[in-house]
Amino acid sequence: MYWHKKMRLFFSMHWVKFAIITAVLLLIALAVWGLMSMESFYMHLTLAQLPLQLLLTALSAAIFVYMYMMVFRGGFSKLERGRVKGENVRVRFDDVIGIDEAKEDAWEVVSLIKDRTRLQQIGGKILRGLLMVGPPGCGKTYLAKAIATEAGVPFISMAGSEFVEIFVGVGASRVRKLFKRARQLAYAHGACILFIDELDAIGRSRSFSYMGGGMETNATQNQILVEMDGLTDKEQNVIVIGATNAGEEVLDIALLRPGRFDRKIYIDKPGLEGREKLFKYYLSRVKHDRQMDLSRLAKRSVYKSPAEIENIVKEAALIATRHKKDSVTYKDISEAIERVDLGMKRKRVLTPTEKRNTAYHEAGHLIVMYILHPTDDVFKASIISRRSSQGVVYSQPREELYIHNKEKLLADIKVSLAGYVSEKLKCGSTSTGVSSDFKNAMRIAHSMVWQLGMSDKELLGDYTSVPNDQISDKIKEDLNNETQKIFHKCMKEVEALLTKEDILLERFTKELVERDELEYDEIEAIFAEYNKTRENPAKHIK
Repeated sequence: MYWHKKMRLFFSMHWVKFAIITAVLLLIALAVWGLMSMESFYMHLTLAQLPLQLLLTALSAAIFVYMYMMVFRGGFSKLERGRVKGENVRVRFDDVIGIDEAKEDAWEVVSLIKDRTRLQQIGGKILRGLLMVGPPGCGKTYLAKAIATEAGVPFISMAGSEFVEIFVGVGASRVRKLFKRARQLAYAHGACILFIDELDAIGRSRSFSYMGGGMETNATQNQILVEMDGLTDKEQNVIVIGATNAGEEVLDIALLRPGRFDRKIYIDKPGLEGREKLFKYYLSRVKHDRQMDLSRLAKRSVYKSPAEIENIVKEAALIATRHKKDSVTYKDISEAIERVDLGMKRKRVLTPTEKRNTAYHEAGHLIVMYILHPTDDVFKASIISRRSSQGVVYSQPREELYIHNKEKLLADIKVSLAGYVSEKLKCGSTSTGVSSDFKNAMRIAHSMVWQLGMSDKELLGDYTSVPNDQISDKIKEDLNNETQKIFHKCMKEVEALLTKEDILLERFTKELVERDELEYDEIEAIFAEYNKTRENPAKHIK
């Protein structure tokens, strides 16, 4: 359908090469004809000098071409990226897993590209821009490749950082060349997809200095705005796909208006069903236990992105290999999740007193988490050093929660304070190990009072949005008092619980000192031994 346009494009892009080849062949023919007409002596003399003349000519030509390319053909702004055929990307929509809603929106774009003739017949226009927004590792780039593959059109990919240079004007020049290349491919193939990854590198809100000047990225962004808004030729369907990990609010409003990025696709972390499909897909690439319950893995990996799940499977394969196993088991996956979330174990030799105090600290966290927390379950307790912490109680939510109520926030504070209270009750003094716990608890309590209106006095409003000098000292004092009130109330409840469960606290401390680590099943068994149960335990995800 587009063969004549492709031929015209090919000759328009390579006419210089054809001209050079023709000229060289003509010169060779003239040189041979001239040598044939010379006398024997002069012909031999000319042939003897010919290699040196060719060498000097080639050197001069190389210097000239280099200077010409640097000065007149872009130099630093030279664009290295070429097009990639859609069929060569080889990422189908079936390969994009865990983001079904985003796939539906993207498939609509593919349909518009495929049916662009019908769309133009009824007077419609194809989308000019598609913005993908979401956290890292959720498949934005992968989805863009799938769009190019399914649409079967050329695909050009660049990162936003490739437009940023120290030299003024280089970024804008690269943008012009990139869009020129995209328009040529769209003319020859009917459409072209231009993918700009990490768009926020050049798409942030424009800023200007006090003298009226702007940053170099301003010129680059201005050129993108002009190029996107200037794509009016009905046969030059260039679809710009931008991807960013930053929120929409950081991008310039001129980029987001209709006519530039017309459509926005929000890509979030996968839900339960999506995570199960991801585990099935990535485990199919390695030898694994076929009896493994993938639904348990999906429930164990709440809030994990596709990239994180892929990394977990890779880490599990390494662990299985290290243990000289023939396939990956559930235990390997579980260890990989802990290694990714908690970090590698560090062998530190603690004094008996340090080990006992750490065990009391973690046992306090464990008991309060198990009994009082409404949404999270304990999967592991350890007094082995990981990263910067001396011990850890590893917990996971039972399901995705996108809104946290007051009870959940208070439970988080109580769990954070439990280590401090346990040390104070059993050791007579506290240690520096409570610093991160206090920091987390204070952050939550401060947010509850200053931002969320969850104090007893009902000081409503987000006071962090008001300049500090515009809040009266009386209001500040009330807010701080309410924060401390939450702190002390939670601490008293934790102290009462740990005093009541003193036998359980001693038992867990003893087990941690002897074993260093307690797994989910062992923790459940000890609680069951003392007839301690909680409502809706997540035994199905152990």
